[in-house]
Amino acid sequence: TAAGCPSAARSSPRRAGTAPSAARPAPPPAPAAAPSADAAGLGLIWPASGTVIGTFNETTNKGVDIAGKVGDPVVAAAAGKVIYVGEVRGYGQLIIIQHSKDYLTAYGHNQKLLVKDDQNVKKGQNIAEMGSTDTDRVKLHFELRRQGKPIDPLRYLPKR
Repeated sequence: TAAGCPSAARSSPRRAGTAPSAARPAPPPAPAAAPSADAAGLGLIWPASGTVIGTFNETTNKGVDIAGKVGDPVVAAAAGKVIYVGEVRGYGQLIIIQHSKDYLTAYGHNQKLLVKDDQNVKKGQNIAEMGSTDTDRVKLHFELRRQGKPIDPLRYLPKR
């Protein structure tokens, strides 16, 4: 009888196991990257209107590069607080905006910076003019970082 109970227990989990497998198709949408950004409340917008000319690859490009003309507007991709304004080797004239305790965005190669340290900015606010500081052509280098680690901004930006 003791051996009969475990076999009965084994046969019912198998049946229960088939029902959860039918429920498994629902969870895959949950791990998508965009919902985690929405959970952080970012709702990013494009920081510039040009064409993407360089994409994230974690080694040589920690963000995306967006082509443009000298002086094109660069806008805050989300509301936040400016935590850095200045020149950084490899990024040129750079602005970094903190959006939450986990997320920040960086905007590099600007010609003119229109915000100051500790300034609060709104989503879509002009923060800089596009330029070519410390790079070979006019472009915006845009990075999204979660807990300091670069992540692919294209997974969080709206589709174009």
